[in-house]
Amino acid sequence: MTNVQSKLATLVAGVLLLCLLFAQVALADEGMWTFDNFPSKTVGMKYGFTPSQAWLDHVRLSSLRIARGCSASFISPQGLVMTNHHCVVECVEQLSTAQQNLEEKGFPATTPAEEKKCPDFELDQLVEIRDVTKDVLEALTGKTGDAANKALNAKRAELEQSCGSDPRVRCDVVSLYHGGVYDLYRYKRYNDVRLVFAPEFSVAQFGGDPDNFNFPRFDFDIGLLRAYEGDKPVASRDYLHWSANGTKDGDLVFVSGNPGGTFRELTNAQLAFERDTLYPVRIPEMAERRGQLEAFVARGPEQAREANDELFFLENSFKVYFGRQQALLDPQFFGTKVQEEQRLRAATAGDPKLAPYASAWDDIAKIQQVRAQLFVRNALLAGRYFEAGLLGDAVTLVRAAAERTKPNRERLPEYSDKALVNVQQRLTAAVPVYKDLEELDLTFLLTVVRRDLGADDAFVRKMLGKESPEQLAHRLVTATHLEDPTVREELYNGGQSAVDASNDPMIRFAASINHDLLAVRKDYEARVDAPTRSAAENIAKARFAIYGTSVDPDATFTLRLTYGTVKGFEDAEGKFVKPYTNIGGVFNRATGAPPYALPESWLEAKASLNLSVPMNLSTTNDTTGGNSGSPVIDKDANIVGLLFDGNIFSLGGDYGYDPAKNRSIAVDSRGLLEGMRKVYHIDRIVDEIEAARK
Repeated sequence: MTNVQSKLATLVAGVLLLCLLFAQVALADEGMWTFDNFPSKTVGMKYGFTPSQAWLDHVRLSSLRIARGCSASFISPQGLVMTNHHCVVECVEQLSTAQQNLEEKGFPATTPAEEKKCPDFELDQLVEIRDVTKDVLEALTGKTGDAANKALNAKRAELEQSCGSDPRVRCDVVSLYHGGVYDLYRYKRYNDVRLVFAPEFSVAQFGGDPDNFNFPRFDFDIGLLRAYEGDKPVASRDYLHWSANGTKDGDLVFVSGNPGGTFRELTNAQLAFERDTLYPVRIPEMAERRGQLEAFVARGPEQAREANDELFFLENSFKVYFGRQQALLDPQFFGTKVQEEQRLRAATAGDPKLAPYASAWDDIAKIQQVRAQLFVRNALLAGRYFEAGLLGDAVTLVRAAAERTKPNRERLPEYSDKALVNVQQRLTAAVPVYKDLEELDLTFLLTVVRRDLGADDAFVRKMLGKESPEQLAHRLVTATHLEDPTVREELYNGGQSAVDASNDPMIRFAASINHDLLAVRKDYEARVDAPTRSAAENIAKARFAIYGTSVDPDATFTLRLTYGTVKGFEDAEGKFVKPYTNIGGVFNRATGAPPYALPESWLEAKASLNLSVPMNLSTTNDTTGGNSGSPVIDKDANIVGLLFDGNIFSLGGDYGYDPAKNRSIAVDSRGLLEGMRKVYHIDRIVDEIEAARK
């Protein structure tokens, strides 16, 4: 364990005992609440402000989801959208060239005509939530295993298709409380999204990996976009106004965004599986991959430009996974989890009406034995590994061709009529492809599959034949033409006949292994996913009977609202950390060497900046990954910040919330305006923001 890892482990372990004391009832400021079950009365009793339905509807319609895993919001009536720089960095990279590196130099659109369309980007606005629990559970009644999965997929396709065929509308069936509730979320889709402003990477991610998940922070982590329809800016009726005065210590604030996933409702058996099986495999693999990317970016400036984003997000994920593992390794924390589950199980067994649900925890424990047997093969062959890069495009083309020949209700869920809108958009997007990086990625994948399954495994022999991972990756990547979006579009439009006739080596390779990949997926879904879902539904019924909906559901990358206050915290050494940093602090922290090197734009503007203006702030809002880009608002729904991270103690927050130390980190609204006006001189955008104030 490195010194950094040791320090991180100590910091995370220090807060774990308290985490689960708050997991069953919404004490303090805990909770990632759905908009149709927000505890307005609780907020009113504690803070003297009770959000009305009109207030909630306005905030919901002003909020957006970025399909790639972030949050955003409308901030003007002309479709101007605010999110984080790291949520638009992929667009910035795609618009960059070797001659014009926009990540390094930044991008300000000085006129509307200069706003550049992101090649592959989608914004989703949640316009309706409809409870479909009865419909889904009726479809699942009496079914198990593969039959249950088919029934769920068919009902999901039917419900999502009920939204109509308009490609501007997206519908998702969302499972909450691990199957206790099913809602149909209807979204308005915006896929003509244009980049308006992005600062330099060095100031947006100032402090890099050393400062990530820490505070004090000094990041200018903002990206501005604009949604278009019919080649014109969207007339956004609902948008968030900008606060004139920002916040002060202790102020009530809300965060509206799309937290990606939490695990507070998992059973102890499921958490033990993650602790003992998942993380010991995943973390070393991520460390190995990070080392390869670090070596790749060291080859030269072009390789650094190509892989910078991938390395950035991998470093972030590594720290997240390590923090989660430390949470589950802490015996006091896990002991509290055991006690919590024992209380719920005792209450369930003691109520004759709930007795039928009492065996659900044991059922899930038994499933973990099967899960462990299938884990490695499923994680490698049915997970994300074969769905990335050019190979991922090939697999998608092969599967889309086959699935489109089936009735909608019989398809894999990601190839339903509604889902195909996104599939086609992604496949035909004119995004740059770097074959040297593709070859590195594919070599790593093939090497890991051979290593973890063994050279004598039937699939490995079929996959590699007589070639080494390096040889196969080189042959496939150098000879394929899938980097050309017109080739991908022709194959998609041509359907099964075009795929069958294609001589592209990547297509032929994907077609040769597709059946094997799907067989592993089907087996896992029937033997693990379906019975887990059934048992989790029973636990949810017991939990509802005892606690009602006073507990928020685990995060599912769907829109949630949290409440909290601007507040500091004590660090691991007992020193109080104030809730604000200021612009002057970024200059004091700068060393001139990465990751503490400020760009010339900031150094040149220093004399004109008000160094006392707040730059970053910490709040008690309960958030997690996916909330990046969420607006931080006051009781008047005015923007007071832009969330971009959590502190070190938030790493255990996926399993339980600690109100004493768990903090969300945001860019202060005052610092944002100061930088946009005085560093980047994008006056037309600042004027647009300020004109939208109430």
